[in-house]
Amino acid sequence: MATRLIWSPEALEDIELIASYIERDSLWYAKVVASKIFAVAETIAKNPKAGRVVPEIANPCIRERLVYNYRIIYRIDVELILVVAVIHGARLLPSLTHRFEFEQ
Repeated sequence: MATRLIWSPEALEDIELIASYIERDSLWYAKVVASKIFAVAETIAKNPKAGRVVPEIANPCIRERLVYNYRIIYRIDVELILVVAVIHGARLLPSLTHRFEFEQ
């Protein structure tokens, strides 16, 4: 059975910013990239552990899937999967680590 996948507001904003940036050159490519990100993210719910552990964090609950040059970073919780960030592969993660924290 698939686990429920939800998007953090920050991750959705990340996609909007990515699409806006790409749209400067091509509306078509912006749509293609955004659509592919959403399509790959939907597959995460079926097999959350298929994504690799994020090397910079080394926590088995924080994983990622790659889409073109972008990283879909998600957190596996008991009953759900939370997409916490979608970032360019060249971007550094330390500025985003607050997004990966678990609520107590």
